[in-house]
Amino acid sequence: MCKCTKLWRTILIFAIKSDFMDTVLIILAGICLLVGWIGSFVSILPGVPLSYIGIVLLQLTDKVDFSWTFLLVWLVVVIVVQLLDSFLPIYYAQKKGGSKWAVWGSVIGCFIGFFFTPIGILLGTFLGAVVGELLSGKGMEVSLKAGLGTFVGFLLSIGLKLIVASILIYYYITALF
Repeated sequence: MCKCTKLWRTILIFAIKSDFMDTVLIILAGICLLVGWIGSFVSILPGVPLSYIGIVLLQLTDKVDFSWTFLLVWLVVVIVVQLLDSFLPIYYAQKKGGSKWAVWGSVIGCFIGFFFTPIGILLGTFLGAVVGELLSGKGMEVSLKAGLGTFVGFLLSIGLKLIVASILIYYYITALF
């Protein structure tokens, strides 16, 4: 092994075992958890997966030792919540008579609403679904029902993501303090 390789290996081992690296990982974990929590209601960000990555980063430190069972259970929870995040708005839109137009309209409305405060996200989701149904040729009554269904599914999805992200933040705080 050349001297350069030995030097880099020594530096890497020092960095991994040092308190400095633990501090960096703890800060990165906190950032992931915070951005993940924000991502729970901002559809552009993958909220719950980011929060889980924060917990995994915390696990890589010498300060915390979560069990493998804990990490695997939360991985399954994150996957289930991500799947529900995709299907709840569609399910509730279809339950109220909506079509794919309502779902796509709600996604576009949510994106546009993102630029107009949190209320804009909620109103954008509802109005986008209504406009989507109107563009598909359905009447106002059906469009409003589809908009309401999509809105309810979206709110349930946000609620689930916020609960999971908040619990993961709780584990972060209790593990460190």
